Amino acid sequence: MSRLAKTVVLTASALILSFVALGFVLGQTTDDKTYRSLSVFGEVLQRIQAEWVEEPDMRMVTSGAVHGLLESLDPHSSYLSPAEYAEYKKRAANGAKGKVGAALSKRYGYIVVLSVLPDSPAQKAGLRSLDILESIAGFNTREMSIGQAQMLLSGDPGTGVKTAVIRRGHTESEESDLVRAELPSPKLLVERMEGEIAYIGVPALDAGKAQDIRRRLGELERQGARKLILDLRDCATGDINEGIETARLFVSSGTLTTLKGQTVPAEQFSAEPAKVAWMHPLTVLISSTTSGAAEVLAGAVAGNKRGDVVGERTFGTASEQKLIPLEDGAALILTVANYYTPAGKSIGEEGVAPTVEVSTTSDDTYADETPHPNSLRDDPAMKKAIELLMPKRSSVEGVRPVAGRAA
Repeated sequence: MSRLAKTVVLTASALILSFVALGFVLGQTTDDKTYRSLSVFGEVLQRIQAEWVEEPDMRMVTSGAVHGLLESLDPHSSYLSPAEYAEYKKRAANGAKGKVGAALSKRYGYIVVLSVLPDSPAQKAGLRSLDILESIAGFNTREMSIGQAQMLLSGDPGTGVKTAVIRRGHTESEESDLVRAELPSPKLLVERMEGEIAYIGVPALDAGKAQDIRRRLGELERQGARKLILDLRDCATGDINEGIETARLFVSSGTLTTLKGQTVPAEQFSAEPAKVAWMHPLTVLISSTTSGAAEVLAGAVAGNKRGDVVGERTFGTASEQKLIPLEDGAALILTVANYYTPAGKSIGEEGVAPTVEVSTTSDDTYADETPHPNSLRDDPAMKKAIELLMPKRSSVEGVRPVAGRAA
């Protein structure tokens, strides 16, 4: 490190410590913990500078510290350096139409695939839920924000992007080429099953999906369906408002969810009786990769005892983020509010728990493919859902799906 850089770093540390000391002396805040934390941070920087085995790159040290600080909060909070933020704004302004069809989050510090859309480039390349993207376009994802990863995967339709993927259950990465494409809105999978049971699979809750589901519910009811399985497994993309509007199709009274944060006034979303489209029995399927809008929907059904929610605890991402530019040209992406279940539990922190737990393993057929009602014998969650909807004297083995079609 140059003498000038050393001087800058040491001066900055000294200023931090001076600010801390002044705050204590003048008593400008009742929150002494904040100043003590700053004091510790300044001392650690000085110790690294003075005593580490080699002369450190303090810019890298400071950047890493900020990344770690935000990563300790939640998967969606992140730091963008001035260069990263400039690129972020540039790509956001361009509005690339080519996507790969993968919902992302963070786990173990890396970008992880939550789910892939049917017939998307991600599915065609063999990406699966909970695969780790070790690198995207040659950039390691260890300190990459979800927003950065999404932009690197976006681009002009027909162009490719290389990724290094650690497949679920493996430890070594392998290269995977993704070819971006302009993706249509994912279609609902709608099936009539023998007897009064119907099935709707929801791959995403994007714009207009609540209206589409309303229309399908009317069709199914006219066909004689009186019981419904709503499959939200691997549903990890979409607008929270679509989740709320879909919940209003089923829940006639009560609180659906609440949004609140330290600086965000609490906003309660309630059921609206006039919007209810399905009064018959309902069972919802969820998995560990159900997230976002689908979590709000599942939480509203479970919290208001509208029906059984079967499967595993959801991932936990239903929250709101704010982009905060910093004076040096960097920026923070900070989670400022979480959505809560009707019982007051934070979905962003805890996910949504099933009312009937059905564990799955990586060997289950539906864990690697788009859920489909034809997989009854290999799908424990589906079998449990049918069991809960059928009269006690009926046999699950006697239920067979009949011809259906994708919406």
